[in-house]
Formats: sequence, C-alpha cells, structure tokens
Amino acid sequence: MSKTHPLTTTTFDLPGYRVVKSFGVVRGIIVRSRSVIGNFGASLQSIFGGNISIYTTLCEQAREDAFNLMLLHAGELGANAVIGLRYDATEIAPGITEVLCYGTAVFVEPAS
Repeated sequence: MSKTHPLTTTTFDLPGYRVVKSFGVVRGIIVRSRSVIGNFGASLQSIFGGNISIYTTLCEQAREDAFNLMLLHAGELGANAVIGLRYDATEIAPGITEVLCYGTAVFVEPAS
C-alpha cells in the first residue's frame, strides 16, 4: 500500500493553506534493478500477457522510496509541505532505472 503525505500536491497551491516560506526544490532519487529471478518471473508473466505484477510492484516501490526521500529532504530544510510534485524516470542501463521525485518545499499555515 502506497503512503502519501497530506500536505503534498502536484498543483502549486494547497486549498485552505497559504505559503509562508519557500525552501526551493527538493528531491528524492532511487536507482533500482530487478534480480535475475525477478526478470525470469516477469518473462513468464509476459508470455500470458496482461499486467506484469512483478514489474508493477518494483515500480510502485521505487516511486514510494523516491517520494519518502523527497519528504525527508524537505523536512531537513524545515518544510511541512511540498507543492508542484513530479516524478521522472530514466533508464540508466538495461534493466536499471532511476526514479526521481521532486517538488518545491514550502512552509504552509492554515489560511485565515
């Protein structure tokens, strides 16, 4: 189950809150590969078509790890929210992928 943070958004505002301070861009980067056994299992799944759950799980875990690293980075700066959140992925080598989660770290408080 993927976890989220209540004060993160892909938009550049949080309804009901106002940005008091901006800390700039924060990021979380994770590089992942699937084991030989995992690749074999995925090859078997691909024979039958449909969702390749082994790769789906790998991708979800990589995104969650990158997200959590980004939140850690934001927290170290004193932010309590991240706006403009985005993901990007790049294949570094065959079977090895970098997943980047980034956004703008901000401190927000409830709008009055």
